[in-house]
Amino acid sequence: MSRPGRVRRVVTDRSGGASAAPYDAFNLAVHVGDEPGAVQANRVRLAGLLGVPVGDLVWMDPIHGRTVRRIDGPHAAAVSGCDGLVTTTPGLVLTALSADCVPILLADPGAGVIAAVHAGRTGVRLDVAGHAVAAMVAAGASAGGIDALLGPAICGSCYEVPLAMQRDVDAAAPGSASRTTRGTPGLDLRAGIRTQLMAAGVSQVVLDPRCTAEEPTLFSHRRDGITGRQAGAVWLS
Repeated sequence: MSRPGRVRRVVTDRSGGASAAPYDAFNLAVHVGDEPGAVQANRVRLAGLLGVPVGDLVWMDPIHGRTVRRIDGPHAAAVSGCDGLVTTTPGLVLTALSADCVPILLADPGAGVIAAVHAGRTGVRLDVAGHAVAAMVAAGASAGGIDALLGPAICGSCYEVPLAMQRDVDAAAPGSASRTTRGTPGLDLRAGIRTQLMAAGVSQVVLDPRCTAEEPTLFSHRRDGITGRQAGAVWLS
């Protein structure tokens, strides 16, 4: 029986790419209005940095829902209608684009099962993280064998929301309610996701502490409006 591959996880930033302002420079999203040739050049560059064929990068077209799809081979186009991808196939690089939402990179190294998840406010409210864990278990993982990296996202001190919205999300993801630096109701999506993942039995959750709205080397839709997207990527080498 072959051994599962080594899990690798990467989060990109906005430096070193081919895109012009306001997408400067390493924008990896095709849906934000950037020049398609620049996006493709950036994706080719990403593949080169990761040491994989560009065709092995698997993208999704998120819908801010909780649908998670299992992927067994390369996809020429973005996987539509989902916010999570799961695979057991070594070499496939699962990606989650973000510019304030949370990229969740999950892996059960022993079972050789990985997942990439895009989680915005609605996805957190719908527990897309828990649905991803369930999809991984269905693919052969054990919840206790899964560890998670929550990539950079807007922090609870910056993400201001109406009080009713805060209460609604916090009811589904306890711990997500926060206060902003202005003293107004806010949301800390990563805190809520951590609660959901631990409730699903995940063994370890690591947080990248960077806030997209505060860190100029990262894309932030709330800060800049029209802008690009960075990617969280996970694969079995």
